[in-house]
Amino acid sequence: MAIARYPGLVIDCPDPPALARFYGELLGWEVSGDDGWAEIREGNTQCISFQRVEPFTPPQWPGQDVPQQMHLDVMVQDLDAAEPEVLALGATKAEHQPGETFRVFLDPAGHPFCLCVS
Repeated sequence: MAIARYPGLVIDCPDPPALARFYGELLGWEVSGDDGWAEIREGNTQCISFQRVEPFTPPQWPGQDVPQQMHLDVMVQDLDAAEPEVLALGATKAEHQPGETFRVFLDPAGHPFCLCVS
């Protein structure tokens, strides 16, 4: 039997509501919170939280002067169809693209995340 359930991820950022809105739109999850802490939820089982950190230094990917420390991989049906949608939400496409079954983007706070088809 598991000791715990429903793990959550907390992401440091300079603007929790803005980053929660970005990922909420990306995943279609409900957004809540305030200036210091925001979160997105899918029902009662999955949650990603965002906490204000000042000063915030975004990761430098793919370099390691400021390591990424973590990143999210999200599954999509079609990379070409999903790319303009995440760009419209405020993501930027990373210059370095090391694979063919995924694409690396940076969220509005500079965290890398990947759209993946496998």
